Formats: sequence, structure tokens, C-alpha cells
Amino acid sequence: MVLPVEPEFEQALNELTQSLQPFLAANPHYQKALDIVQVPERVLQFRVVWEDDKGVPQVNRGFRVQYNSALGPYKGGLRLHPSVNLSILKFLGFEQTFKNALTGLSMGGGKGGSDFDPKGKSDSEIRRFCTAFMSELYRHIGQDTDVPAGDIGTGAREIGFLFGAYKKLKNEFVGMLTGKGLDWGGSFIRPEATGYGLIYFVEHMIAKSCPEFSLNLPSTIVAISGSGNVSQFTALKVIELGATVKSLSDSKGSLIAPQGFTKADILSIGQLKLKGGTLESWVSLQPGNRFVYHAGKRPWTLLPVIHHALPGATQNEVSGEEAKALVAAGVRIVAEGSNMGCTEEAIEVFENARKAGKGVWYAPGKASNCGGVAVSGLEMAQNSQRLAWTTQEVDGKLKNIMAEAYSQCLNAGTKWSGEKMAHGVLPSLLAGANVAGFIKLNELKIGPVADVNEILESALLAVVLDPHADIHILLPNSSGTVVGEQWLKHLCVARSRPFVGTIRMLKNVFV
Repeated sequence: MVLPVEPEFEQALNELTQSLQPFLAANPHYQKALDIVQVPERVLQFRVVWEDDKGVPQVNRGFRVQYNSALGPYKGGLRLHPSVNLSILKFLGFEQTFKNALTGLSMGGGKGGSDFDPKGKSDSEIRRFCTAFMSELYRHIGQDTDVPAGDIGTGAREIGFLFGAYKKLKNEFVGMLTGKGLDWGGSFIRPEATGYGLIYFVEHMIAKSCPEFSLNLPSTIVAISGSGNVSQFTALKVIELGATVKSLSDSKGSLIAPQGFTKADILSIGQLKLKGGTLESWVSLQPGNRFVYHAGKRPWTLLPVIHHALPGATQNEVSGEEAKALVAAGVRIVAEGSNMGCTEEAIEVFENARKAGKGVWYAPGKASNCGGVAVSGLEMAQNSQRLAWTTQEVDGKLKNIMAEAYSQCLNAGTKWSGEKMAHGVLPSLLAGANVAGFIKLNELKIGPVADVNEILESALLAVVLDPHADIHILLPNSSGTVVGEQWLKHLCVARSRPFVGTIRMLKNVFV
């Protein structure tokens, strides 16, 4: 299912497959589900032609990977960056599918974007690109079909241009994008959600594994990479709680603050980033010698002591050698604010340190950074009700979602990691996140029912999300026998639904 030109997708699939091995060994009937879930339901690729400020036509590639809609409408961001290609978007859509499942909300997984680069473009050029991009994308999205959001390169400005283009094309005002402005259907806490949610998740990790390095203590050292939306709000929440943030970075280099960043520093950097500025230019304007800038370097090897490392920039931003440096610096928590922020080699270093009882605990982005899409889901709910919840309401719901995601990962990691849990060894949140998301995606639980006919009746109503879906029902407490094909054919005929043989997406019905 993996093409040679898809290294990022192959990495994500390998991580999931390896994590699932103990679970699949005990539940072999799920193997077919794994075969199916790794193939996207639909991949869209199209040409985007727009005019620059000189009136010269420019062309970019547009994409939308509609990965899986088993749990709800496709949901995932639109990335605008020169590096965008199908491999990256397939990996992001694949990860998004499991991430959305962990939120407990009714959202499928998807991802999209373009190799267009907003940097160095005027507002008018970005608007013309967004209008051209939406002139094709609008045919494939909608509030009950596919709900995109922002991502790298797609901020409030771009979301506004895209929403306006869709509204003009469709002549309707609906919540078909999230990350909108508060005056036109957006949600409180949405800009902060990924960073805040990451810290809420990390707080649970710290409480279990290393309360002596609480985020309430100024002596706790936190290293953060990136300086965009996720990293800014991660840093602001850490500073609010009382710990010390000593690093940020961007594509040009890393900025170290030996005495720690202040809230004012982060807010100032945020304003600069809105204008497309760099950390190097920002530090040149700061008085005194509070900061040290390292051109071309990431922060993981630049601090002698790091208690918690929070990658927040992009994929594969922590290498195996950098992971070893973090372990040597005394790191206890590594939690990804970015998607697949650590390379396979880095994850192996962290997991080996965990198994050796060194107290290092790694959380993959599909779990630790699911707060952003969780609040996008809450924005969708508010749009559907034509309501706006308060900041306190949304923040409270976000905390509960992150607590439940942590609990799912912890429990699944304890049960399905395939490890003998020695005293002092923490369970694998990597295995836990992958198994918990996989089970949620492929398992349908229906309460006790009277007989097989009623089981199949319920299954038909609940499982057939697509009128052309194939269906496979297993009853584990009936000797694992596949039952009810004739019953199901009968029920399909009774409801004028086509019956197509064996399986589209495996669903388990427990009685």
C-alpha cells in the first residue's frame, strides 16, 4: 500500500503497524481492518492558477486527501508550504484519522493544501490564490462532508479568504471551515487550543511520572521548538503555570533565553511572526544580552539541562542524535506539539530509555496535540447550534477531552504494549495512542440486545455510513463466527440498500 515516493507516509504507517502487533496477535480478525484503513477513501489533486501583482499567471498544485469518514465528516487542515506533496498529506491525513478518533468527537480524518508559499506574497496575491484554490475545492467539501481548517501557512487571513470564496460560490453561510474569526462563526480558545491542549496532556504525564518537575515550579526547564501559533501558546501556558521556557526556533535557527522567556517576549514574537519576520531579526532589536541566537540549529542540543521537550515546529524535527542529547540532558517528558515531530530513530531512543527505567516518557502528536482539532470539533458543534460558548466553557471541554485522551492512551498502552511491566517502568503512550485510536476507529459497541435479528438491525442502522459500503459483522462471544450474511442481505433489501459481499470497514458488535 506504500509507494516508493512516500517516505513520510511509510514512516507513519510503520509506526502504527509496529505498535499494533501485540493487539493484532490477540485479535487477528482486526488485520483486515488495518489493510483497509491505510488506504484513503479519496485523493483529490488539481491545478491552481492565479495571478501575481504583475498580472503574470502562476500555477501551483492543490490537494485534498479525504482519508476516512467512519466516525464523521473528513476533518483536517490545509497546509500551504513549498514542501507540500502527496506523501506528506497522506501521512498527515492518516495521523489525523487516529488523532480525531482519540478526541471522542464525531470527526473523520483528512488533510489538504498546496505547494504555494505565502511568505513574500502580498495580501492581494494570497487572496487571489485562495480564491482560485477554493474554486475547485468547494465542490468536495461541506459542513457534513469535509470541514478543513488552518495549518502551516494557513492562518486567520487565509481562512478568511477561503471562507469568503466558498460563501460567494455556494451562496450559503455554513461552518464548512474551522479556525474562523469570532465575528463569523469562530470559537473562543481555537487559536490557543493545540498549545493549551498539549500542556493539559503533559500535566497528566508529569503527575504520574515526575511530579518533582511540575510546571508550577520555576526550576522546571522546558525546551520548545517552533515559534508559530502552536509554540507560542504552548510557551504562554507554561509561563502562566510558572515553569521556565528557554528555547524557541524557526526555519532559520534557534533562540535560547538562559534566564527564560517572558510573556511579553512571546507576545512580541507573535506580532513579528504575523508580519513574516524571523527570530534572528527579532533578537537584533532586543536590548541587553538576554538571548543567544544559533543560526541553522535546533534547540535540543543547546541547553545543558532540559526537563520537558515539546517539539512544535514540523515533522521529523528531532533526530536520533538529538534524542540522545535530550536523554543526556535529563529530559523526562517528550510530547509532540507538531505532527510526527520525532524521527523513527528518535522515538526508538526515547522508548528504549523508558523501557530501561530512566523515566523518559514520550507522547506522539496524535495524542498530545489533539487539542487543536478537538476545539475545531467544538466549533463545528457551535456552528450547528448557531451558538457561541464562553471561553471558560470551551476551555473546560478542552481539558476534559485531553484528560480522556490521556486516559485512553495510558490504559491501552498498559494493556497492549506487549511488554512485561517491570516496577518503575512507564507504559508506552506510543503503543497506547495507536491502539486506542485504531480500536475507536474500527470498533462499534452496541448495548445488550435480544437476538441476532436485533443485532443485525442495529448494525445495519449504525454501520452503513455509505450506501455502497460492504459490511462484515463478527460476534466474538459466538466462537468468533462470522454470522448473519443472509439476515443482513434481507435487511438491506428491506431498506433498498445494496449489499456488496464481505467488508469495507470492519466493525465489531459486542453483546
